[in-house]
Amino acid sequence: MSAEKKKPKAVKLAKSSSKGKKQRLDLAQFMGHQYLSQSLKVSEIHTLLKYLTLRQFNEGDILADIGEVGDALYLVVQGEIALMVDDKKKHYEIVREGPGEMLGIMSFFDRKPRSVRLVAKAPDTQVLRLSRAMYKRMKVEHPFIAINLVEHALINLDCLFRKVSKDFAQFAHHLYGEGIK
Repeated sequence: MSAEKKKPKAVKLAKSSSKGKKQRLDLAQFMGHQYLSQSLKVSEIHTLLKYLTLRQFNEGDILADIGEVGDALYLVVQGEIALMVDDKKKHYEIVREGPGEMLGIMSFFDRKPRSVRLVAKAPDTQVLRLSRAMYKRMKVEHPFIAINLVEHALINLDCLFRKVSKDFAQFAHHLYGEGIK
């Protein structure tokens, strides 16, 4: 693939500066609109944000690659991320996800190598990253927040499965026609 895996730019959230405070407030507002946070209090959303790292990617940057075991979950804040697969020398986009979608779920939880590549498809793509170490801490320190995160992951995985299944069914219908009645 022409995109190289680069170390993402970790966006520092300055605690004392007015820019840092605005950025934290913007992220808290964003999180407040996500399914993950529907049953969380504002203080719990701020607690959740303490476990997450904001990362920034350029278009074409690889967040996670095929064959790697997932050490993090990603929640898209801004931009788009494509799930890509390789077939010999060609690369195919399976689906594109945008703000509010969680990615990297399967490999993170089952600890098996990834079967897709996550590639930023928009300039200034931003994600909130939850590392495995921070997730383990969250499970112990804030189990209610961790349970909400797992529920959000399940719903995202279900939506992704349904989206890909629908696309595949439409493709098969186009390719093979109506079939036998």
